[in-house]
Amino acid sequence: MKLYSVCDGPPSLTCRTTLKALNIPYELIDISYNSGEHFTDEYAKLNPQRQIPVLDDDGFLLSEHIAISQYLCDKYAPNASIFPQDPNVRALITQRMCFNMAYLYPPILRYAIDPIFFDYQRDAEGLKKVQDVLSTFEEYLKRVGKKYAVSDNVTIADFAFVSTIICLEAVEITFDEFPLITKWYNNFKKENPEEWAVAEEAMKLITEYEKNTPDLSKLNHPVHPRKIL
Repeated sequence: MKLYSVCDGPPSLTCRTTLKALNIPYELIDISYNSGEHFTDEYAKLNPQRQIPVLDDDGFLLSEHIAISQYLCDKYAPNASIFPQDPNVRALITQRMCFNMAYLYPPILRYAIDPIFFDYQRDAEGLKKVQDVLSTFEEYLKRVGKKYAVSDNVTIADFAFVSTIICLEAVEITFDEFPLITKWYNNFKKENPEEWAVAEEAMKLITEYEKNTPDLSKLNHPVHPRKIL
């Protein structure tokens, strides 16, 4: 099994954390985001969307971190508590992961991470968008009333949320005004040390990039404006 991943990318981290939780051996192949390796024709053979991550399970290729995480659970640990068989719980896990990817992650990525690599600025409007989506996440935690995002057991939904929230901590953006998020996040760190270690390693790398902007001169991104160093 191979996982084509970018070392500090939240979608990749969700997959890596799932693999860690399930104790599945695999080969980690680091894709050079800085040089635009994922835009090459060779990488397009793995994923025509040219996005990261991609799982290669003995020739079975799968992209999109939600699909990858659920596939790993279903195939290798169908009774695992991180993605249990209860249809209601599974539906909530999927919904929360979709919420994270479509609603929570994009404004956090744009405000916290994109200015490190591309010609964007952190501004009041961007911060307001981050606070708005965090408020919705806080409300979800309030409504479910459990230790974690969906239940009292950690699930792959928590892996996805943690992979997003580390982007804020990495660049010292606080979220103390959201007590349930803060409690959930700190609890995850304390009770899931091996899974947290995967996320923490990436978080430290983002912090290093924040202090020392990487050279992306070889990356001709089709969407983001190049940052001139």
